[in-house]
Amino acid sequence: MKRISSDMPNTDIQYGLRRQEERLAKLDAKLGTGERIHELRDDPMAASHAVRFESYLARLNRYERNTKLAMEHYNTMDSYFQEFNDILQQIRVLGLNGANGTNGPEELKYIGIEVNELLKELVAIANKTGPDGKQLFAGDKAFTEPFRVVEGSVEGGGESMVVRVEYRGAGANRSAQISDGAYTTLDIGGGEAFWAEKMNIVSRFDATNYRVTQDSAIFVDGVEIQLTQGDTLHAIIAKINESPTAVKAYVDPETKGLALQGTNAHLVRLEDRADSRILQDLGVIKASNDPYAPNWHETALVSGGSAFEMVIRLRDALLRGDHEFAGSQGIGGIDLALGNMANQLTVEGSRYERSLHTWERLNEEIENATASLGREKYLDFTDAATDLAMLDFAHKAALQTAAKIIPPTLLDFLR
Repeated sequence: MKRISSDMPNTDIQYGLRRQEERLAKLDAKLGTGERIHELRDDPMAASHAVRFESYLARLNRYERNTKLAMEHYNTMDSYFQEFNDILQQIRVLGLNGANGTNGPEELKYIGIEVNELLKELVAIANKTGPDGKQLFAGDKAFTEPFRVVEGSVEGGGESMVVRVEYRGAGANRSAQISDGAYTTLDIGGGEAFWAEKMNIVSRFDATNYRVTQDSAIFVDGVEIQLTQGDTLHAIIAKINESPTAVKAYVDPETKGLALQGTNAHLVRLEDRADSRILQDLGVIKASNDPYAPNWHETALVSGGSAFEMVIRLRDALLRGDHEFAGSQGIGGIDLALGNMANQLTVEGSRYERSLHTWERLNEEIENATASLGREKYLDFTDAATDLAMLDFAHKAALQTAAKIIPPTLLDFLR
């Protein structure tokens, strides 16, 4: 008896239908996620491009956020700089009123007391914190109050007054990356923002025969300067002058010692590396366990003060009734502080403008990168919907055709 079997055509039809159902399921899943690449084998070349575009886009988005935060930071600093500048202008007007020779000692004293109150407000501005809770003008010591007020008695003053304002911060080392290999400095340290005069530090130690005893280094305004064994004073001076710091060194003709001068108005910061005492041996600084205390050597000649010192100098002249000093050196010191503040406003403004242009460019690059990623990774919904409709129609037609092609089975005969 010959056996009749319908298994082979049934298996073939079932296989074809399963393939169609698999294609329908994949396309339906892609429509659900909006992505055309679910597995690398879907399009290996497009998948590799998409990975690169995603990495590039992630960097651009991070730079865009950094740039926006930097712009907000600069806006905050600018508002405090403007307020500081306005108060300095007000102090200058008070100084001019006191120096015109028409006021008596009592009136000058009242003007001096008013200047003292404005001085306190200047210190309060310099100690402001940003929205993130960090000190704006403390440099990289973001949680240290940058300026400390020392109060005491002043000649002619009837109450405890500000006698000294000490800077406890550091240099402006915080920065933000705004593009590949490009950074913007976020801060302007209080030793730069609120200074008035160029500093001069002159050692009174004769260093004619000085030699560095071992390889070491010194720090000038936070910049490490490497020194080697046997370096003379002239070699040290040459290396300081070749460094990118805003400080120039020379041999003082009178003391024969090391002399340093700031090329602009700022607090010069000097430090020996932990394994050396070169600046101490040269009589420039002294050993100190207090990181906030002024570390100048007691014999060194130091000049060049902050904006606060200029205000104190003017106030003291007014309290003494010395209108001539107030009108000359007193007002002159305020003018120096105003000049430096104008420079800082220019620096801050230029950083803001650079960040703004970078932010605009980044947004254009983000748009272009997003479009490129979309072409490689995401579906064209119009084409996908058309393909889905065609596959669905073909699947239904296959089912109808299979129903007619598959011959009757043994169960049909048993019925």
